[in-house]
Amino acid sequence: MTETRTTKWRWRVIGLILGFAAVWGIYLRARPVDEVVLTLGEPYQQVRQQSHSTLPPAEPNANWGGYVSRPARLRFNDPQYGFITPAAKFLTVGYDGQGNVWSVTLSPQIETLPLDDAMEIFIDLQDQLLRGGWRRTRTAENPPITDTPAIRAQIRDRSDPITYWIADNKYEVILDIRRFVHENRPNDERYLITLRLSGPPLMTDSPAS
Repeated sequence: MTETRTTKWRWRVIGLILGFAAVWGIYLRARPVDEVVLTLGEPYQQVRQQSHSTLPPAEPNANWGGYVSRPARLRFNDPQYGFITPAAKFLTVGYDGQGNVWSVTLSPQIETLPLDDAMEIFIDLQDQLLRGGWRRTRTAENPPITDTPAIRAQIRDRSDPITYWIADNKYEVILDIRRFVHENRPNDERYLITLRLSGPPLMTDSPAS
């Protein structure tokens, strides 16, 4: 009898654990994704208020930046040149001494990714920029990054290709993709995208371009 009761008790505990895990999984899927919503030039404090994120308060009278402590996607909210990124584990919003946002730097991924997944994100970001009216610049030194075997070979060889984009005379985006080598897993191919958004001065074409 005692053994039967013990077995029933164990199964009840297991059932409770499985039930809790299922409820927690539903909660995580239903919870709104953190999102940083901004345009350049806005007060950093306003960005914190209109975003659902873990951006910390600003440091008074400091040229500094706020880092998210939980993954968040970026919604660049310009009515013409806006775009949205996937959730980023690393995302920082830079602000000037007056507390106004002047830059954003992020890696639009939760972890380093296989090349197929990284290229899918990279190409989608470029497509959003093209649809929004951004144009490539400095293409003589930095040709367009397309999903071709030749470009993939360059990325695998750690050439770290980079592209520059400008929107009118207002904004600049720098996009790059590179291979990330873990010291304990040198043969594990993982890749990291970096996106940098800023305002003037912009990296325009050189005279030779």
